[in-house]
Amino acid sequence: MSKKVEILTSIEKFINVQPSGVKMGTMMGVFVPCLQSILGIIYYIRFSWIIGMGGIADSLLLVSLCGLCTFLTGLSLSAIATNGAMKGGGPYYLIGRALGPEVGVSIGLCFFLGNAVAAALYVLGAVETFLKALPSAGFFTETSTKVNGSLSKPIQTISTHDLQIYGLVVTVILCIIVFGGVKMINRVAPVFLIPVLLSVLCIFIGIFMAKKDDPDTGITGLSADSFKDNWDSMYQNTNSDGIPDRDGKVYWNFNALVGLFFPAVTGIMAGSNRSASLKDTQRSIPIGTLSATLVTTLLYLVSVFLFGAVANREKLLTDRLLTATIAWPFPVLIRVGIILSTLGAALQSLTGAPRLLAAIANDDILPVLNCFRVADTSEPHIATLFTTVICMGCVVIGNLDLITPTVTMFFLLCYSGVNLSCFLLDLLDAPSWRPRWKFHHWLLSLLGALLCVVIMFLISWLFTVVSLALASLIYYYVSIKGKAGDWGDGFKSAYFQLALRSLRSLGAKQVHPKNWYPIPLIFCRPWGKLPENVPCHPKLADFANCMKKKGRGMSIFVNILDGDYHECAEDAKEACKQLDTYINYKNCEGVAEIVVATNMTEGFRGIVQTMGLGNLKPNIVVVRYPEIWRRENLKEIPTRFVGIINDCIVANKAVVIVKGLDEWPNEYQRQYGSIDLYWIVRDGGLMLLLSQLLLTKESFESCKIQVFCIAEEDSDAECLKADVKKFLYDLRLQAEVIVITIKSWDVEGGSQQDDSIEAFNDARKRVASYLAELKEAAKREGTPLMADGKAVVVDEQQVEKFLYTTLKLNTTILRYSRMAAVVLVSLPPPPINHPAYCYMEYMDLLVGNVQRLLMVRGYRRDVVTLFT
Repeated sequence: MSKKVEILTSIEKFINVQPSGVKMGTMMGVFVPCLQSILGIIYYIRFSWIIGMGGIADSLLLVSLCGLCTFLTGLSLSAIATNGAMKGGGPYYLIGRALGPEVGVSIGLCFFLGNAVAAALYVLGAVETFLKALPSAGFFTETSTKVNGSLSKPIQTISTHDLQIYGLVVTVILCIIVFGGVKMINRVAPVFLIPVLLSVLCIFIGIFMAKKDDPDTGITGLSADSFKDNWDSMYQNTNSDGIPDRDGKVYWNFNALVGLFFPAVTGIMAGSNRSASLKDTQRSIPIGTLSATLVTTLLYLVSVFLFGAVANREKLLTDRLLTATIAWPFPVLIRVGIILSTLGAALQSLTGAPRLLAAIANDDILPVLNCFRVADTSEPHIATLFTTVICMGCVVIGNLDLITPTVTMFFLLCYSGVNLSCFLLDLLDAPSWRPRWKFHHWLLSLLGALLCVVIMFLISWLFTVVSLALASLIYYYVSIKGKAGDWGDGFKSAYFQLALRSLRSLGAKQVHPKNWYPIPLIFCRPWGKLPENVPCHPKLADFANCMKKKGRGMSIFVNILDGDYHECAEDAKEACKQLDTYINYKNCEGVAEIVVATNMTEGFRGIVQTMGLGNLKPNIVVVRYPEIWRRENLKEIPTRFVGIINDCIVANKAVVIVKGLDEWPNEYQRQYGSIDLYWIVRDGGLMLLLSQLLLTKESFESCKIQVFCIAEEDSDAECLKADVKKFLYDLRLQAEVIVITIKSWDVEGGSQQDDSIEAFNDARKRVASYLAELKEAAKREGTPLMADGKAVVVDEQQVEKFLYTTLKLNTTILRYSRMAAVVLVSLPPPPINHPAYCYMEYMDLLVGNVQRLLMVRGYRRDVVTLFT
């Protein structure tokens, strides 16, 4: 029995060549996969044709341009990959963590499509090579092609239908292999590199051994004449198979050659995709990736000189398998090497692309991709099927030259994302940016990104626009439908740096009126109870949006939690999170803050002193008018309300008191009529500015502004009206000016007078009763007259005067503005030494029977200016 166990163990060890605990090094983990992915189909069946079409000079420029692009991308990749541990997803993981989930998902999905299309490219290359080697295997008749308009000799081409049939069969077989043995494929994939290296060696031996017309007509051997003749370009028309034809519909130039050749230098991400299987990602990815890039670029550059000197132009352009023609000693080895290398690369694409899609799905950013989610140890079968379907669709196209530009765009988009990620991280230089790879600079990364974009436009501006549009659509979709991913991306750091620099540039001086923006401090604490799980009044966010022009500006929503800070800290964090969620739900740009204090008065006093930074401190305090205080007999409200107003005056903050907040319209409720301003006290133009901001909203855009000026009885009303009109004209404000002369107590008769007199008499009785209670308490205790915890001096005649004044203003508002959409009136400051209860009586008399009223008090500065 023990012998059988030993045999079984030996078999398991043989099958599992690499135990799960063993990690790969630089050579087998990065260099070999990158070399295998880079050196492939384009080199064998398109490179000599490219040299024939573009000449040696343009081909050297082409290889140098593409090689520089991938080398700079490799530097950026090395820097990001050595700045911390990497998870699955390859470039998607790097870009997403650097530029944010939206950019990461958009570029990651495009890179996934690029890999899926690249698999079709490799499949078609393998099939084309196979059919060239065995023409009899084709099901359809091969055709002869003219060279430069004349049939110099028959040139056989492969039928598109044969490419499609064999391509679909091979794709299905590869899919079955991927389903059945992905682990084994990953372990033996480097073995596919051996035929490639042997075939390259045979090509070089054949080049040096070739002689004139040996081994085939058009071969000149290494000849200076051939080198000279092939130095310049010969761009011309070809048919769909790339054979020169004057009547051909395809015209080739340098830009088109870039699109055809660039897939030959892609594959630098193959090592980063294996990061989970590497012993040391910090060392292996930079060395392996850059070494593979330099080796293949050098190979391409040397091959340009050798191919350009070994055959004439016609041979370069018509022999699609020139590498197999000149190879020695076994040309068949070239075909075998091409087929094995392309199939191996196709297997890599069909293996890597589904894992990339699964990694995007596992991050749970896009709910629509949830069907592709897999566990860490599971195979992405659904993603593999989806990738196979895309690959088969591209195989049906059947034309290699039509597929390669598409692959190029997706890869270039990914490379530009890697370069931009490194550029942003390097430029910001956050404390967490400490890559082990030191050979990088933000200028090199920026150059790499620009080079990627330049190459994209060189290839095809139409394909570039389409690819960027696709990425933008995905980005827009992710930003709307996607879930937030807090990855600490570079954009957050950029916003932080920009905010700091902007704050420093604003300085400590007051902002000029031309640059003044309202920064409202929205006090969310209600005077009554709100529904459960509603952190503030639902209409406060709607009102805050009305104080912004086209959404520009910031609102600060604050609330106060009564209690001890040590006991309520966690409750405050949860309340802040709930308030922030509610603000986002209401589509209001702003931040949420929760302050823990022993009582509301102390909490608000701390907020109004310390909230904000520099000139980004809130400049307007928005408070809901406590309409419920008398109905629910809340006697502590007057003291708190007056305290808030006095604190704002001391802190030099403007105040906006909103009465009728329950009836405030949302963005879909259009209002008609007028916005009426009762401009009594000079407030720096704040009331005028607020009325203009209201007009920028859809709900109030159909309204007109009316400015009511209160004049004394003996003043020149017409002169005052002309002055105000001129002032408004200079301010570029469209408004109708109405001058009202307030006489001594003289109100027109009717029910309105009766209601006003009744309200006035009721208020006077309540104030008299309240003052009598204060006097009796002071007499009983032998102390001065006390109210709200402090001594007060009450002049009953002055109280009567305040009641008269507020009644006059309320009567005027009801007479002229009963049908107004909203009324704005100057907020009278609380009289010194008057009890808070008396001030609330004044306010109740002022706001009585007015549906929507904004009481506005400016501060000691102008917010509008006459000058440009």
